[in-house]
Amino acid sequence: MKEFWIYIVKETLHILRDRKSLGIMLGIPIMQIFLFGFALTTEVKNSQIAILDNSKDLATRTIIEKFEANRYFEVNKSLKSISDIEKAFKSGKIKLAIVFQNNFRDNLLHSNKAQIQLISDASDPNTGTTVVNYATSIINDYQNQLTQQANLPYQIKVENRMLYNPQLLSSYTFVPGVMGMILLLICAMMTSVTIVREKELNTMEVLLVSPFNPYLFIMSKAVPYVVLSLINVTSILYFSKILFDIPINGSLLLIYFESFLFISVAVSFGLMVSNVTSSQQIAMSLSQVGLMMPTLLLSGFLFPRENMPLPMQLISNIVPTTWFIIIIKGIMIKGLGLQMLWKETLIMLLMLVFFLFISFKKFSIRLK
Repeated sequence: MKEFWIYIVKETLHILRDRKSLGIMLGIPIMQIFLFGFALTTEVKNSQIAILDNSKDLATRTIIEKFEANRYFEVNKSLKSISDIEKAFKSGKIKLAIVFQNNFRDNLLHSNKAQIQLISDASDPNTGTTVVNYATSIINDYQNQLTQQANLPYQIKVENRMLYNPQLLSSYTFVPGVMGMILLLICAMMTSVTIVREKELNTMEVLLVSPFNPYLFIMSKAVPYVVLSLINVTSILYFSKILFDIPINGSLLLIYFESFLFISVAVSFGLMVSNVTSSQQIAMSLSQVGLMMPTLLLSGFLFPRENMPLPMQLISNIVPTTWFIIIIKGIMIKGLGLQMLWKETLIMLLMLVFFLFISFKKFSIRLK
């Protein structure tokens, strides 16, 4: 029994000395509590909406005030014409547009009927449908209040229009999300063990004494994974079109450019992890913890980012997949060009520069 306790003490001391592994063991549960607690929700909150009020009367103002007071919506802007609606959706700033017909209040009072059009972004069908249901509920509540006050059967007809995905196919959401997750995890996880594997196999010393430039050595580790990932992009696009009938409304060349940029970000992140770790196990764990859960929960792939508290939304901005999903959806489904996606592209470019800088900075030309 004495030997048993000695081995327990020995193993405990070993765990305490390995601070990286200890940090992973203690940090993962805390991270999961925060991520699952705040990100996993089926509600759609803080949805940005735009208003096209062709009537501008007391009734429309009252309904708009109800939307402003509701926690599920934030009135982002007032539109001036029908042509402004598609521009607002393409900018990615709104989830719903509400269009009031001309003479809304007069029609409601004189004929007891009026019409409101709800236009939603159905590139994410779950969010689009939920937002329309919330808005319809608010309008119905106003209609019921009006009917009770006047004791007349007022009827507000709600016309729904789903942009970009009128059939509400879930593949429009999952294909771009899965594409981003696959590319990020494969590139980052595979490259995260490349340099540290050389250290564990004791071949790093031979490489370091060779005349080969160390920076070229780092880049040589990345090239095969970039090429293989571009092949994966081709296969994903092909099967998405053939099997799921996902449209490619934008430039195919731009899709490959953005995919190459995203793959480069993922590979550079993997190289950075490989340079700062001392074992393949730790490198793989860091890649999984640092990428898999944030990609699933914070990127907007499964759950709308608008649902999350502001600190979680800020954290989601440093997840590369967040911006890649926006870009791929914009190109494939909305047919956007680089002029509409330059901000997201610039953010990924800055991430690439940062990860490469850290990779080169942490690469040691001497074995410790």
